Amino acid sequence: MGAGKTTIGRYLAEILHWQFLDSDHEITARTGASIPWIFDVEGEEGFRRREEAMIAELTSLRHVVLATGGGAILRPNNRQNLHQRGFVIYLDTPVSMQLERTSMDKNRPLLQAPNPEQRLTELLKIRDPFYREVAHLIVPTTDGCARDLAQKIVQSLL
Repeated sequence: MGAGKTTIGRYLAEILHWQFLDSDHEITARTGASIPWIFDVEGEEGFRRREEAMIAELTSLRHVVLATGGGAILRPNNRQNLHQRGFVIYLDTPVSMQLERTSMDKNRPLLQAPNPEQRLTELLKIRDPFYREVAHLIVPTTDGCARDLAQKIVQSLL
């Protein structure tokens, strides 16, 4: 959360002349429901099932830059589909930066907690090994603005 997946992904898609897709936005568009609403009604497990089906579909497309929710990595099928069907870039972002970028965002159900910094730290502890396992490229997001990072990613791909 707050790593810049959407912003950097859009720039990357623009540079590559590919389509940008965000799995969370696709779920919202197709269901007509917000992510917080899906979490409230179906719980995290219900959302994760929807997310897994969406990622299976979107990773079968070609010439797309796909941003996923940070928790998508928790499901083995998602890890497999992402790693085998695409080129995965892990935007490595410190918790302090994530907190700064997400502090006012009420659209993140997992951060609606008494101590969001502690929650982000716990999530990163669980997710970071999976991100590193699946990633083909790890990019620290502390090294420049989103457009510059997208350019660096393209250079790494060449």
